[in-house]
Amino acid sequence: MTSYHAFQAAARFGLGAREGEVSRIGNDPRGWVIEQLKAPHIPEEVKQRYGGTELLGGSLRSLRAGKNEAIESAVPRLKDIYINETGARLLAQVRSDQPFIERMVLFWSNHFTVSMQKALLAAVVNQYEVEAIRPHVNGYFKDMLLAVCQHPAMLFYLDNVQSFGANSPAGKRRDKGLNENLAREIMELHTLGVSGGYTQEDVIALANIITGWTLDRDSDALAYKFQPLAHEPGSKTLLGHRFAEDGEQEGIDTLSMLATHPATARHIATKLVRHFVQDAPMEYAVQEVANAFIRTGGHLPSVIYALVNINEAWSAPLTKLKNPYEYVVSSLRLTGVEPTATQAVRGLEALNFRAFNAPSPAGYDDVAESWASSDAILKRIEWGQRLAQSLPAETNPMQLADAGLGDLLSSNTRQVIERAASGADGVALLLASPEFQRR
Repeated sequence: MTSYHAFQAAARFGLGAREGEVSRIGNDPRGWVIEQLKAPHIPEEVKQRYGGTELLGGSLRSLRAGKNEAIESAVPRLKDIYINETGARLLAQVRSDQPFIERMVLFWSNHFTVSMQKALLAAVVNQYEVEAIRPHVNGYFKDMLLAVCQHPAMLFYLDNVQSFGANSPAGKRRDKGLNENLAREIMELHTLGVSGGYTQEDVIALANIITGWTLDRDSDALAYKFQPLAHEPGSKTLLGHRFAEDGEQEGIDTLSMLATHPATARHIATKLVRHFVQDAPMEYAVQEVANAFIRTGGHLPSVIYALVNINEAWSAPLTKLKNPYEYVVSSLRLTGVEPTATQAVRGLEALNFRAFNAPSPAGYDDVAESWASSDAILKRIEWGQRLAQSLPAETNPMQLADAGLGDLLSSNTRQVIERAASGADGVALLLASPEFQRR
């Protein structure tokens, strides 16, 4: 493969080229992607915790006790934790020598969205990603699915902590019943997809199966606990499969079945091809990736191997529009700027974007039209200008262009940058160029 494909790999499968990265990719861009899956590491920056689980655990206890003043006093700390951890996450991705792994973390974190639209979750959204997503990006989909569904953040976000089997001792005592939110999203968003062939009866069955999956109310921090007294007794039938009464294991077995279902394979394959190649996924490409998913039981490195071997992964032009987060990370990787946590979060907010704040459990949209309004593009240009003006006066925009885009750069864009009135103007034009905006 040519140097063009090395730059393409950095944009399409990475987070945008940083200094020296294209040389490391060399003439084996596919190998560069696959190699990262062999030994992914969790960046040191995101390992540091700021007490989010303890704060949220205490806040929930205050909420149950009706101590609203305690909740109000926790709000500033919630914000501080979110800023510190989100800033650390962004910095880790700016510095990363495993940008494909970081891209997969972003993909799966969005697929399994937990949003701080529920404000108290601001304290744990980053920790959720570290604990439930990152350990499984090079493993099996079923293991990630289980980790997600048993994580306190997801149980709280989709209300499974409020779900009780109607015939369970706790349900009868409290006169409470099912909450179907998590069960519905597991099938509609996380596994089978909206066209996956399930019915409302299946949603109810899954909701009953995962009753008792809740929070440990005796723990000082936020922790998962199976509560048998809240679990709906008796057998359940889902998608024609009968699951005998088996407590927590019912849910584990059911998720394993859903994780390896052909409809799940197709749903995940469609999203992967859409994310990495083009907004309208090609049917044959989806089938190739889905076949790898089915053949290996959802072994994610094997699925990625099928994805990077699709011809269009290297022949199709870069038409995906970076979302604001991807744009910021790639800009910082190219320029070498490392913001503080507060600068990182405020920079994203200037683009009307907040990490972990998707408007619904479906996550952020992954098609260009969602990010291409005239106002959104104007804000990118303004943000890029501010970044360019912060760089040293001797910064050479053409050196950055050659390092970041190389053969992807059109002759017209190259000419515009060369004719810029100043180095800062040249960098701003580079960051605003169609080639840099796309991946």
